[in-house]
Amino acid sequence: MEFRPCIDIHNGKVKQIVGSSLEDFGNRAAENFVAQESAGFYASLYKKYGLKGGHIILLNPASSEYYEATKNQALEALKAYPNGMQIGGGINPDNALEFLDAGASHVIVTSYVFRDGVINKDNLRRIASVAGSERLVLDLSCRKTDDGYMIVTDRWQKITDEVVTVSLLDELSEYCDEFLVHAVDVEGKNSGIETDLVQMLSQYEGKPVTYAGGVHSYDDIDLLYSSGKGRINMTIGSALDLFGGKLSFDKVCDLLRNY
Repeated sequence: MEFRPCIDIHNGKVKQIVGSSLEDFGNRAAENFVAQESAGFYASLYKKYGLKGGHIILLNPASSEYYEATKNQALEALKAYPNGMQIGGGINPDNALEFLDAGASHVIVTSYVFRDGVINKDNLRRIASVAGSERLVLDLSCRKTDDGYMIVTDRWQKITDEVVTVSLLDELSEYCDEFLVHAVDVEGKNSGIETDLVQMLSQYEGKPVTYAGGVHSYDDIDLLYSSGKGRINMTIGSALDLFGGKLSFDKVCDLLRNY
């Protein structure tokens, strides 16, 4: 299990938000923390600690008046830590190479691949061809429903018909290098992890998987390790003292080195 840090950018600021509160209309979100430091500051810190494979997420759509400010923050972070972080948020074949050339190790894609509620295989093949499967991360962010953990798109606002399963991971694995899974219902709520989701993900033994959502205590880290059989990488956001939370960034880094 590795610690994969994050930089979420909304309205041109590094923030921690409640994932389920994000709205494109009015560029609104319930905020847990708004940083005074730039995205480049956090990227430089992660580089100093040797933390690779974290993700930068642009939370504004390209149509937003804040998109350019958000994008500029992301580019600053990539410049500060070249080849050290992945980037997602509105990635498609037209802009993927721009972010890879700017220093992203991988691009992260959801909405372009999951269209009209289902997997669009043509789009999946195209983005894998443009970016290279070895530099593509598929984001399977999901919400819990009676039918299982359903993938959500468009900054977690649209529920698809696709359920996160081991067989789906197997099906998609030929097109990507890693998977990123946000448990959107608990994202930013400091309410504990989605244990059922982690246990299901632990049954997959293929490409690396990173889980994000709900980690708010050191016990949660232990639970994620045991529930995930040590196979699932971990992101912590608003619970970290870097973002106004109670968990020591230094202690988390030390703990994860010992797993």
